[in-house]
Amino acid sequence: MKQRSKKKRRFQCGIGLLILLCTVGCKTQKEPAPTALPLEPTTAVTAVPELPEQTAEEEELLRIIEGMTLEEKVGQMFLVRCPEEAEEAIRDYHIGGYVLFAKDFAGETGESVRETIALYQETSKIPLLISVDEEGGTVVRISKYPAFRERVFLSPRELYSEGGIERIAEDTKEKAELLLSLGINVNLAPVCDISRKKNAFLYERSFGGTAKETAEYVKTVVETANEAGLGSVLKHFPGYGDNGDTHEGIVYDTRPYETYTENDFKPFSAGLEAGAGAVMVSHNIVQ
Repeated sequence: MKQRSKKKRRFQCGIGLLILLCTVGCKTQKEPAPTALPLEPTTAVTAVPELPEQTAEEEELLRIIEGMTLEEKVGQMFLVRCPEEAEEAIRDYHIGGYVLFAKDFAGETGESVRETIALYQETSKIPLLISVDEEGGTVVRISKYPAFRERVFLSPRELYSEGGIERIAEDTKEKAELLLSLGINVNLAPVCDISRKKNAFLYERSFGGTAKETAEYVKTVVETANEAGLGSVLKHFPGYGDNGDTHEGIVYDTRPYETYTENDFKPFSAGLEAGAGAVMVSHNIVQ
């Protein structure tokens, strides 16, 4: 349990650091001198809310940032595919973390992966975000290999048909245990997209319910993963819908904005409220 809490803190610190880096150096510019204008007098007064005191963790993050070079700050903004010379890239570019794919697990064992990731962490000055796409179903980078799991993780649709939302929670807990045992602290999941047409790109990977049902699924996955100490990434904002595969060509989404507010946005909102640490955007060109 202590190990999980430590990994959870590492993920939260990493996400917090990335967010803080986005705002570092953005100083407020001086306002120009006011010009004499015939303004209407007003008696309305807006109270300025008191800012909450910084937590010990926030103070530590700011202390780390103040001691970083510009190159280190820029590098922390990037989560990249793991190259052949992974340790060298960490030292040279100060990256925020790696995304592991199936090739990174082919021919490996649990022990060898743990050792490799531990070496990455030891090489990095700041704890890395180590992520993977382990959605279940057609997108699995780890469980496709028997060395890590006897059976491939099932898709959200299959899980729900087996045992409802409770089965979803059980599966998420098992995923978290496997990923964390290997040193992976972020799962690039859950899929928040709502697809209803079988020929749609995201149909097999989506939960398969209404916006409300999908939101409940997303909430369950995020909360369960958080409890275990695994970070979650909501995808693919603002929602693929029934569009085609953007990996094979350009996709224009011409749906009205109301379609998103009344449908596609809801699972993402539920995930953020549940405590998801990041959002992945789609390749769609939304008009």
